[in-house]
Amino acid sequence: MTSDPHTLGPMQGRRAVSAVLITRDCERTLRDTLASLAFCDEILVVDSGSVDETPLIAASMGARVIHQDWLGFGRQKQFAVEQAANNWVLCVDADEIVTPRLRESIEQELATPTHRAFEFPRCNRFLGRYLRHGEGYPDWSLRFFDRRHASWSDDNVHEKVNALGDVGRLKGDLLHHSEDTLRSYLAKQNLYTSLAAEQLAEAGYVPSARKLIASPIFRFLKFYVVRRGMLDGVPGIVHIAIGCFNSFIKYAKVVELKRAGEEKAGSRL
Repeated sequence: MTSDPHTLGPMQGRRAVSAVLITRDCERTLRDTLASLAFCDEILVVDSGSVDETPLIAASMGARVIHQDWLGFGRQKQFAVEQAANNWVLCVDADEIVTPRLRESIEQELATPTHRAFEFPRCNRFLGRYLRHGEGYPDWSLRFFDRRHASWSDDNVHEKVNALGDVGRLKGDLLHHSEDTLRSYLAKQNLYTSLAAEQLAEAGYVPSARKLIASPIFRFLKFYVVRRGMLDGVPGIVHIAIGCFNSFIKYAKVVELKRAGEEKAGSRL
């Protein structure tokens, strides 16, 4: 009997798995990411228009590369999942690395799955240090799943995987190498808060003044105090300070968008 290629991989009948990435101008970190995915039966890279060497690097390391114009984070990732050759997929970003312990956990589940979707801890590197507390860790991420039982949300930012049924947990970290400089990191956060604000505004959400004040305060207490972010030293306080500012500025941008919409509507009268 011939094995179903969407079910069985090369390791004594374990399920085949596709590693799935979306990329754009990721040449700085891509090689290490792809090297950590060598155990996967397929590596699929969906690129949205890189002007650097990202597609060439991916192809040279054995990945299948296809182009897709940008759809937004959630829809882009779901598009990539749908192009994979296998039903089991492992979704990673181009600045993340699968550790040997996590690889071992994934391969164990591929042999005899206990769930249809799994999350695992993501360890964020920030200002030269792996954060082990606060909002930097464990940062549980649902990235490994059978696509017949889970899918990415349509969110333009802060996208997530929605799974049917219980979600299992794996041992081993996914290492996340954040941007090297504060300048580039802040630029990315500015983009993310704008996208989040647009999403909230489109949904009709209007934050109160109390929400603008309380959100960063509660975030600080939760992650810096309760979850002991102070143990991560200077990188820890910088990380939470940016996070608290993001909480405030996201809602401030919603207020700005609402006011701009009202002014535009008023000018039509």
